[in-house]
Order: sequence, then structure tokens, then C-alpha cells
Amino acid sequence: MEWAVSLAHPEINADILESCRQGDRDAFRVVYETHKDRVYSVALYFFHGDATAAADVTQQVFLKLMTDFHHFRGDSAFSTWLYRIVFNTCVNTSRRNKSRAIKDEPRLAQTLASTDSQEADLARKQTADSVRTAISALPPVFRLAILLRYFDDLSYEEMAKILNCSVGTVSSRLSRAHRLLAAKLAPLKAWLGSKDSL
Repeated sequence: MEWAVSLAHPEINADILESCRQGDRDAFRVVYETHKDRVYSVALYFFHGDATAAADVTQQVFLKLMTDFHHFRGDSAFSTWLYRIVFNTCVNTSRRNKSRAIKDEPRLAQTLASTDSQEADLARKQTADSVRTAISALPPVFRLAILLRYFDDLSYEEMAKILNCSVGTVSSRLSRAHRLLAAKLAPLKAWLGSKDSL
């Protein structure tokens, strides 16, 4: 399953945004069609692959856009404003659902036991699954930093605007996230190293 869809994209033009501010449903439909998959993708990753939670967040985001579009003044790029809404909605929903269990998918043993002709494909899938699981298990502030930096290729400055923090804080969050991911993925790295030495 492809979870991450880049949010890096051309901006919706100013005429469409102005029409949305004035309540034009056709213009809003353009915004929705342009961004719905990206919003869903981020929410899906944030909620550990929970499609129901991702769909709920996507619906909340676009309902908020419909009711609050007049608040968008154009001081920042539309995508920056949208990112803030998406991530605030994810964090707020997560706080309301603290009992939601983090999915843990330890499939490394299955990969280690595999000796059939599809071993290479299984290993690639296991690597991708392990990385997804490790990112999904990060605390929200670190998860958001990783998603923005590596899935959307945003600069530290862009991330600071979206996350409403300093560039130094962005750097600190990424550094901490890297350490957490390294610890979570250490068994996979060791296994890959052992395969290379065969």
C-alpha cells in the first residue's frame, strides 16, 4: 500500500482561492480534488495506516476549509495554511483518541524464515513495512517532522512556518526522530547486513 503522497505541488491559483473565499462551490471542488489524496495520505501515515481515522480527518479538514476559507488572507502560501489545518486536526484527533493502540507489525521473523524464490521481493516489502511502522510509531511531533522533511521535501524554513516553531526546534525534532528511528530499525539493519555478508 502506498501511504505517502507528496504534498509538494503547484499552488492553486489566486482566482480559485478568491472564489473559494466568496463561497463558490465549484472553486472549492477544485481545491478538494487537488488536495484530498494528499490530505488523506498524511492522515493515514499519522494514524498508523488506520483508514477510518484518515477518512475522518480528511472530512474534518475539508469541512473546516469550507467554513473558515474567509480566514485565509494569503499571508502565506495556501499549502502552508492547509498543512497547518491537516496537522492540527491530526494532533487534536489523536488527543481525543488516546486509547487508540499503536499498530505493531513485527514481521521480521517471517522474512528471516523465508527461503523461497520470492525472498528478495519479500525482503524489500519487509523493509518498506518496517520503515512505515517505525515512522508511524514515532510521537506526533517527531512523526510530523519526518513526514514534512522526507516525504514532502520541505526546507527547515518551510517546516518552521507550518509547525509554528523555530528552525532550531525543527532541527532538534528531526535529530531526535532520527535517533528514535535508528533504534527501531536496528534489527532490520543488522539483518540486512547479515544478508549482504552471505
